[in-house]
Amino acid sequence: MCLAVPAQIIAISQDHTQASVQLAGVQVEVSLALVEEVAVGDYVLIHVGFALQKIDPEEAEATLALFAEVALMAQE
Repeated sequence: MCLAVPAQIIAISQDHTQASVQLAGVQVEVSLALVEEVAVGDYVLIHVGFALQKIDPEEAEATLALFAEVALMAQE
């Protein structure tokens, strides 16, 4: 099973090949080879170090809220 996680772009390299994204307070570098026309502040789906596609901010927030809920349930 594969899982892509929404993350917000916080910086983009000058050549637009890499981006820094933030997810749950963790910052990672990802490749932008598979997406076009993204900007700082956009949400993208991340899988194995690649941004797969740009997604709607509301969809990203809803998905992140579900992940947080699942994490809380796992602690019980």
